[in-house]
Amino acid sequence: MRYVIVLLLLGSTLACKMESKTKEVEVELAEPKTAVKVNMERYPESLIKVFEAHGGLAAWRNQRTLAFKLGEELHTMDLQTRKDRVDAPQYSLGFDGDKVWLLNEENAFKGDPVFYHNLRSYFFNMPFVLGDNGIVYDETEDLVYEGVNYPGIAVSFKSGIGASYKDEYFLHYDPQTYKMAWLGYTVSYRSGERSDNVSWIGYHDWTDVNGLKVPKALTWYSSEGRTIKEPKKPVVYEEIEYSEQAKPVGFFSKPENGIFVEGKVQE
Repeated sequence: MRYVIVLLLLGSTLACKMESKTKEVEVELAEPKTAVKVNMERYPESLIKVFEAHGGLAAWRNQRTLAFKLGEELHTMDLQTRKDRVDAPQYSLGFDGDKVWLLNEENAFKGDPVFYHNLRSYFFNMPFVLGDNGIVYDETEDLVYEGVNYPGIAVSFKSGIGASYKDEYFLHYDPQTYKMAWLGYTVSYRSGERSDNVSWIGYHDWTDVNGLKVPKALTWYSSEGRTIKEPKKPVVYEEIEYSEQAKPVGFFSKPENGIFVEGKVQE
């Protein structure tokens, strides 16, 4: 952020002829906003159409802050730096851009903060996060569900990209509208090895926020391989907000009483 020193002339040249004084005041100036430009040439044509069906990758990248509620949890993410935090009445956790931290004085949070801190945000930000750098795109067979064929795109990551670069994703879209319909994914976080076990999420319920079509609810399904079975209870996103403004400095930093936590690093 840029700062300037403004000299405020505190004085009077009126009849009383008080002594003129100067005072230095630090004034914060807003950075001029520059629209984000995106080179679309590196994306498969089908993925470009998916981005467009959801409002456009450039439009998403021009947003700075995302916030939503899941039950009692308030999730906040800086979409450019990918710093994030989760706040609940009895705990908070987040990522300061370098380390994951946890504030859990009442021992109310029982999960793995390294795995969880951006989990809900990451799935919410589909399909746009699949436009990140370091991603490799490939073809994959159609996903068939209730007699409908959903074309797909296989996504993998270059070595060293992210904490779980051995994960794989399979984005499947509606062949008529190009809206995202399904996401398959594997998890390598705990084992550190690639997995053949694919989990499936249904993207069926959309809402419009700031011109972007984003999920209002996500539904995980039980499955066997690429055969999708029964739906589970939906995860409902509420009070979804985008902003072009960044959060204040320190918002994503570890609170005074918090601790840094370590996660598994893949080799």
